[in-house]
Order: sequence, then structure tokens, then C-alpha cells
Amino acid sequence: MTSSDDDAGSGSGSPILRHPAPTRGFEPAEPGDEEVHDALEAHIERHFGPVAWVWHELASHLVHIDVHVVEPSFGRPFYTLVTGGMSDRPMNVPDAAIEAGLADRAELLLCLPADWPLGQQAFADEAAYWPIRLLKTIARLPHEYDTWIGPWHSIPNGDPAEPYMPDLPFVAALVVEMLRCPPEAHTVVTESGKEISLLAVVPLHQAEIDVKLTQGSQALLDAFRSATVSELFDPERPSSV
Repeated sequence: MTSSDDDAGSGSGSPILRHPAPTRGFEPAEPGDEEVHDALEAHIERHFGPVAWVWHELASHLVHIDVHVVEPSFGRPFYTLVTGGMSDRPMNVPDAAIEAGLADRAELLLCLPADWPLGQQAFADEAAYWPIRLLKTIARLPHEYDTWIGPWHSIPNGDPAEPYMPDLPFVAALVVEMLRCPPEAHTVVTESGKEISLLAVVPLHQAEIDVKLTQGSQALLDAFRSATVSELFDPERPSSV
């Protein structure tokens, strides 16, 4: 999903939205919801493992986006990264999506190989940091544009889309339901009953985003199933189509 004042249709019939560049200036994030933060951390530890450390933002526009890092374990032999702070504000979710069961608050998850360089020193290199940047960018997007993020929304890296890194073929990201966890991990519920959807981010090849736009989400889902694509990012993954 890109955005625009003018909704253009894709070949599959799905709308393509192109947002104009944001015009409002920097708006400092308000203090977060402690109930939501506590519920999210407990949820992460219950379903994915102990939070080893949190990558904190120093200056935050609209919402304070942190990234929780769960280290590889026997049951999950890869890093699990989960945003925190995206859910401090509700998204502008259409009534039809709410009625279909989507929460108006969300956080994002992406998994990285166990040998991915993480940490302050590694993040000085954009080749190591770009997945963190991707999570933070998508997490802030619905609040910057008063819109929403849900399953099967795709976000290109620019218009036209460009690779996240010069030596990588991935040019966009797809938001999907998680595959490498039980169904009960998909929704965070706070003590007062607030619900937060936990959604996966999957980097896409240009050919994959083209299939989604021309043939629809189901065609891409079928290709994913045959190629076993999931929220665990594989930098060597060939296109599934």
C-alpha cells in the first residue's frame, strides 16, 4: 500500500493509495500507555522469549517507537524483533475492518537470522540497521497519514520502489499475519481489555509486489505457500514468483 489523495486502482482491482509528503512539522510523542507497554512486554516474553534489550528512540515524532529484541533460542533459532509504541495511538481503521476483527491498535514483528549483526556498533552500518528502520517507518506511517495498516497492505520503498540496500533485491514490505507462532500470539490484550494486533512484516521482491498488484493478494499467498515464505527474513531468498 502506498497512499494518495487520489485512489488509483491496481490491475487486481485493489486500491493504490499515494500519500503526499507530510506537511506538519515535528510533533513530540506524548508519554506512552504503561498498561499497553506492560501487556506487550509480557506477551512477547510469553510467546517468543525473554526481551534481551530494547532499541530506544531518542527523539520521537508522534509516537515513541522502540524495538524489543528477543535473542535466538532452541525453539526459535533466530532473532525476533517487535515494535513498541505504535499502539500508543489508535489507527484510523475503517468500520468494516473493525467488524471483521481487526484491532485499531497494532505492533509489528520481523525475525532475522541468528547471525544478523545487532547492537549499537553494528547499527552504525546501514546494511545491519535497515530492518530496524523499516519497522519504525511502517509503525509510524498510520499516525503520520491518519490511516491504518492491516494484513495484506504493502508498502513500497519509495515511488518508484527502490531496494532497501544496493545489493539487495527487496523493494517493498508486506504486512501479514504471523506464521511462526500459535494463533493466541496474534493479539495482545491488556488488563482493561484493549486489543492490539501483532502483525508480521515480510520484505518483497519487485516481482512479488507486481503479482500482488496485478493478480491480487491470493495469488501472492499461493506463491508464498509454495516457497514457504514467512516473517523470518532470508536475505538470500529468491522471488517466490
